[in-house]
Amino acid sequence: MTEKENYLRVVTGEMPEWLPLDCASTYPTHLFPRAVCGVMPEPYFSGHNGGKDIFGVEYTNTDSTGGMSLPTPNKFILKDIHDWRKVIKVPDINDYDFKEMARKQLANIDRTQSAVLLNSHLGYFQLLMSFMGFSEGLFTMACYPEEVYDLFEYMADFFDECALRTIDAYRPDIFGICDDVASAQSTFMSHDMYVALIKPFQMRLTEQARKLGLPIDMHCCGKCESLIDDWLDLGVTCWNPPQDMNDLVGIKKKYGRRIAMSGCSSSKDPANFSWSTEEEVRAEVRRCIDTYAPGGGFIFRGNILGEVGDPTLPQRREWVVDEFLKYGRSYYQTHA
Repeated sequence: MTEKENYLRVVTGEMPEWLPLDCASTYPTHLFPRAVCGVMPEPYFSGHNGGKDIFGVEYTNTDSTGGMSLPTPNKFILKDIHDWRKVIKVPDINDYDFKEMARKQLANIDRTQSAVLLNSHLGYFQLLMSFMGFSEGLFTMACYPEEVYDLFEYMADFFDECALRTIDAYRPDIFGICDDVASAQSTFMSHDMYVALIKPFQMRLTEQARKLGLPIDMHCCGKCESLIDDWLDLGVTCWNPPQDMNDLVGIKKKYGRRIAMSGCSSSKDPANFSWSTEEEVRAEVRRCIDTYAPGGGFIFRGNILGEVGDPTLPQRREWVVDEFLKYGRSYYQTHA
């Protein structure tokens, strides 16, 4: 069985032969091939490394997040939701050669060994926040939901066609969607508002993947467990990264392998701090695996973020991956 086949077992609700690893920054490719490789077509990727996205939102890289980018503060492009028809313009989809994008992005991926995860855009909620900022964006969702719906519908006509064409061009093994609709305390909106304004467009975005029977990966940070049943309606089979402000043990007990959990991490994990000892980091790796691996439905993620230039970061990443290899990879054989 290949790494790809073993990984796909987890995201389709089956029991894997060994615990899979999804660790983009330190994956031990010298030992075995990557289980999954994420790709992101150009209409979604623009601006993520600084510069502007397809709508003109400016992004800035931040050292504290390891160089990841966020919308540049106080440079919002939409001041009044009623002006969105003048301000927000989607590009001509025919300007994109998706088959050529796929050829380039897939050229170095051995598809016999690694699953391809086709990522889509940041999510309708996140895009609105990038246009307006959180204060104006949330106020607008509450006070002018009809305008927000019309804006999302306009964008969805473009993004749904992107999904059709990219799925055809890339022929992915997994389809990925994203929307960080939650803080550490709760979702940013009521469940009714999510169902009215966000879910309909997620349903549209995932329609082709559902028709083709593709596993669907949902990226959503924060306390968002109240949305899991809605995600199941979308066809979601894997959630990344479930964080410990959610009742992860309860979720695993309730849903079993219906939705795989990729991560089960915390911003408080010792691996995220430069002063943590080796034993503290390794002990947390073992605790996480012992808690969430039994019964399957779990993918270990060893992605450790840190400030750009932090000299301790490579060592902490090495401890995490090494402990996974020593303790976690063979977990189902040693803990049968």
